[in-house]
Amino acid sequence: MPPLDDIDRIMAVMDVAFDPAFGEAWNRSQLEGALVMGNCHYGLIARTGGAPEEGTAASGFFLSRHGFEDEELLLFAIDPSARRLGLGSRLLEDFITAAQARGATRLFLEMRQGNPAEHLYRRFGFVPVGRRPRYYRAPDGSRIDAITFALDCFADRT
Repeated sequence: MPPLDDIDRIMAVMDVAFDPAFGEAWNRSQLEGALVMGNCHYGLIARTGGAPEEGTAASGFFLSRHGFEDEELLLFAIDPSARRLGLGSRLLEDFITAAQARGATRLFLEMRQGNPAEHLYRRFGFVPVGRRPRYYRAPDGSRIDAITFALDCFADRT
């Protein structure tokens, strides 16, 4: 289990980064349950682009689940007040590097269609490999497809 202040940091970013209308954020119990399993990993980033110092807030985080040669990016968020500073790119690079170090050869993520982070994922070489029709709830009550992306080739990242 990670230090409680890291869980607090993740929850603080999640509270401001995920629009509650889509129901994508996890609660604290879900986060703690995932992290106690041993195959879930996280990373934090400060506004400076490095790891947050003790007692300071995080500006972003990732949460992933490793399984043999695959790793899935479960959650990825940057505090809205820290967006457009390059932190998303830096944090995604940290995730990819950490997953590789754990032996992952293929990475997955799933996002709702129309998520603005899609351009970031595509820039790093993630490509669509599947779709779940009507998986997410939209603020107006309609349903939005989920798109599954994968990254196979680490050498060709830009």
